[in-house]
Amino acid sequence: MALKIALFGITRDIVGQPTLEMPTPAPATVGALLDYLRAQYPALGQLRSCAVAVNSEYAPAEQAIGSNDEIALIPPVAGG
Repeated sequence: MALKIALFGITRDIVGQPTLEMPTPAPATVGALLDYLRAQYPALGQLRSCAVAVNSEYAPAEQAIGSNDEIALIPPVAGG
């Protein structure tokens, strides 16, 4: 089972592409996904925050994810 993840802003720059396909981590949760991505791309761990959206809604770390879910990594944003 593979996850497809949309990347935006600095997360896209760190990974070097706008989308990422990867094996589903075990357990398949938002928190496990973030842990996996931070291990693969250590610069992601240096961001002050990074939100995950599942099916267009912000998701907590304990939320389960599956291969049919639409997943996006949303970096911190600044406004003014």
